[in-house]
Amino acid sequence: MIKLRTLLILTITGIVILLTSLLGVLFTRHSTNEIKKEIGHSLAGTAYQMSDKLDNFMWSRAGEMEILTTLDIFKQGGDIPGVQTALDQLQTSFPSFSWVGFMNTEGQVLAATDGILVGTNIASRPVFKEGIKGRFIGDVHEAVLLAKLLPNPTGEPLQFVDISLPVKDHGGRTIGVLAAHMSWEWSREVQRTILEPQLHRSENLELFIVSRTDHTVLLGPEDMVGKPLEIDSVNRAQAGGSGWELAAWPDGRSYLTGYAYGDGYLSYEGLGWTVLVRQPESAAFARVAGLRSDFALAGTLAAMLFAVIGWFLAARITRPINSLTEAADRLRTGEAAELPENRGFREMYILSRSLRSLVESLARTENELGDMKNLAHFDPLTGLPNRVALESYLETTLEEVEPRTETLAFLYLDLDGFKKVNDTLGHHTGDILLQKVAKRLISLQQAGNITVRLGGDEFLHILRFPKESAFEETKRAAEEIIALLNKPFLVDYNRISIGCSIGAAFYPDQDENAGQILRIADECLYRSKRAGKNCVSFSDELTMKLQ
Repeated sequence: MIKLRTLLILTITGIVILLTSLLGVLFTRHSTNEIKKEIGHSLAGTAYQMSDKLDNFMWSRAGEMEILTTLDIFKQGGDIPGVQTALDQLQTSFPSFSWVGFMNTEGQVLAATDGILVGTNIASRPVFKEGIKGRFIGDVHEAVLLAKLLPNPTGEPLQFVDISLPVKDHGGRTIGVLAAHMSWEWSREVQRTILEPQLHRSENLELFIVSRTDHTVLLGPEDMVGKPLEIDSVNRAQAGGSGWELAAWPDGRSYLTGYAYGDGYLSYEGLGWTVLVRQPESAAFARVAGLRSDFALAGTLAAMLFAVIGWFLAARITRPINSLTEAADRLRTGEAAELPENRGFREMYILSRSLRSLVESLARTENELGDMKNLAHFDPLTGLPNRVALESYLETTLEEVEPRTETLAFLYLDLDGFKKVNDTLGHHTGDILLQKVAKRLISLQQAGNITVRLGGDEFLHILRFPKESAFEETKRAAEEIIALLNKPFLVDYNRISIGCSIGAAFYPDQDENAGQILRIADECLYRSKRAGKNCVSFSDELTMKLQ
């Protein structure tokens, strides 16, 4: 057999390991969720900043061009050298304008930065066709006319965002169009200013700009630019949402993804760009793995420490117990021995004193156990036998019953109107009423029968009859019970009237299992309830068989 000292050590160590594991699971789960939220909100915030900066930038550039159209040199339309100077100054101040041009109402370019396309008619281009109608801002597209005219050191395809708007004279008449192609390279500069401050604390961050119309990647890793990106984050963003999620991407990997939608800035309605910022799940949750390792190490060290502490503590606890055990063992073999008094622990001192009186009380305890056994068979409120007594009764009686000539009738009783008594007069009055009901039921009991309180206001009355008269005798007994319980009761000067519904079943005619008979009687009881209460009900097939 295992020693108490060993058991204590194992218990203490086991509890420490269990608590450490439980706390570790709860802590890491909570930490994972919090870190996920923290990083997710950070990525969503970064996406929103990028979206806001893009819209703010476009709003600023469009505003600068609108200011140009209010200048007299544009409104008069005749000072082409002055217009040329203004355009060159705009490009010098804002290099993101790759080309700015002024054209007449027929689409003829009258002035342009670096003289590019001057004299060319661009009436068929969207930048003119839309700009003459009103302010126009076009989405990212590759250069057509300017591809061979603008410097391109990288050799990569040039991409622009168009801005154009009508120029009107002092009388409000449209006299031309002011148009600009903005190099898409400015978006990379915005991307750098957004991501660079976060790279020191977040690894492998990637930023994407996705178009509204066909979900094409406008800005992102080189292998994805120009390709459609169909993921839920894009759909959620373009539905007007802003947030984050752990999402599967087309490469099959899982990324923590923040998303935001460019819905414009002030008077600029925006181009509907979706901004995504993603980070691989493994990189995002690297801190969680570190926390788990640290907590596992701390738990192991704590378990070892408490195992040592438990060793010494167990020795201290078990020493007085061992001395008491040795003395008790000598007493068991008949030797003269005195139980030691150990004052190291108050509990042990009390235990040693209690053991001295234990032997004297054993005889009294044995007698009291017999009394307790009797109490366990009776309901404390009514004094009637309970379910334990019912089981004992059935074990004996079912063996005595002769199935060919005898029948046991199970009458399942439920008091009608008892709940109303409890609700109106209180549970104390209800308890007294149950006691009086029990006395009336006992007055009908005959030798060999039993009346049991099953619980609440439910009782069971078992009668033993000859088989040939069982049905009539049972019906008579049930009606006698109903009549007796229908008589008023006087409880605390209150005249109380209740009824009684009964369900009847027979052993062994309906089943040879007493539990099944009780269930059938219960079903018949509810038939009595449905039939208007205060009556007895039998099963249909039994009624046809016995009548």
